[in-house]
Amino acid sequence: MTSGARPDFGDRTDLIAQAHTHDARQSPVGPGKLRTYLGIAPGVGKTYAMMRDARTRRRSGTDTVVAHWERHGRTATAAQLADLEVLPARMVTYQGASFAEMDVPAVLNRRPELAVVDEFAHANLPGERHARRWQDVGELLANGIDVYTTLNVANIESLGQVVSQITGVHPAEPVPDASVRAGEITLVDLAPSALRHRLAQGLVFPEDRVDAALSSYFRFANLAALRELAQLWLDDSVPDPVAAFAAARGISGPVNASVIVVGLEGAPADEWLIRYAAHLAGLSDARLQAVHVTAIDNLDLPPTARLEKDRRLLGELGGTLRVVRAGDPASGLIRAARKAGACQLVIGSRRRSHWSRLLTGSTVADQVLRAAGDLPVQVVNVGRPDKTSEEWRRPRNDAGQHRTA
Repeated sequence: MTSGARPDFGDRTDLIAQAHTHDARQSPVGPGKLRTYLGIAPGVGKTYAMMRDARTRRRSGTDTVVAHWERHGRTATAAQLADLEVLPARMVTYQGASFAEMDVPAVLNRRPELAVVDEFAHANLPGERHARRWQDVGELLANGIDVYTTLNVANIESLGQVVSQITGVHPAEPVPDASVRAGEITLVDLAPSALRHRLAQGLVFPEDRVDAALSSYFRFANLAALRELAQLWLDDSVPDPVAAFAAARGISGPVNASVIVVGLEGAPADEWLIRYAAHLAGLSDARLQAVHVTAIDNLDLPPTARLEKDRRLLGELGGTLRVVRAGDPASGLIRAARKAGACQLVIGSRRRSHWSRLLTGSTVADQVLRAAGDLPVQVVNVGRPDKTSEEWRRPRNDAGQHRTA
């Protein structure tokens, strides 16, 4: 996904995310110099930092224009335009709707020393001068114009698939690594907890989108992983950031698809859990994989008939079933989810009274949550142990209890 809504930082410089500048490499595309403001996710303050630095350049005597910026209603960001020349956008009609696109010929005719161009990964409308904005920027650079632009980690081409796996969303609009590395890269670094706080305050997205964002793309574990990935990609001593990231997180095999893993108990509730996980997989275009854990000592008897029903249902829904052996269900589920490179593990938990917990100890769900680490886990309430199988045939709307690590 390309950069989304920007946070409102106000005029307090202590709220600006600290920027770390990656050593510039000589640009192969032309005499113009590129600076990319890189963020782990929408909302870290990339556009604000870019505008602030452009104003500094203008005050030092550099002929500066804003060639394009995304309007998201952020008062503080808009205020940064106060003493900058903003070139009019070119309005393009497509399928009956009007869109504002950067007017590349107008920028070339104006020939500033520095052009501010938001959203490096933007895909232009059909019939435009170039298919992608990074190609527009390449033309400006080739004509001797310096460019400041913004980008999210998700849009770096070599990282797109692993980011999709981390977040569970479609791969973002890609920008070739070479185009980003052609110039200076400034990491606008905001801690995951601070970004989530800004999100909760309604400074990134409208209020009606906050809860969904916090429980999905902006989970703490997601943001921490994206931050780690960005730092690996910026480290010139790391030859393969994706491999290094996968090795550090215990992910085996190629990282090439989003996977939702659902843990099955071999009980009637499996049907409900499978359908629930399949719905999540459909929303995020992820693969569905179910896992059932049996005892490593072969002392338990696998619920063969139930698992065969589960396998048939999974086949209808495009999923697969794996039966694994482990010393305990929790460790088996976590190991299987990590091996699959899961973007989320879904497990069921039955409601139990406080006294029941004291008498019989923690549940598998409790054990999974304690041991999952950075693996996103969603625990779904599937009823009470004394209910009959008819309970599972009526999906309820109140079934979600989320762990948003």
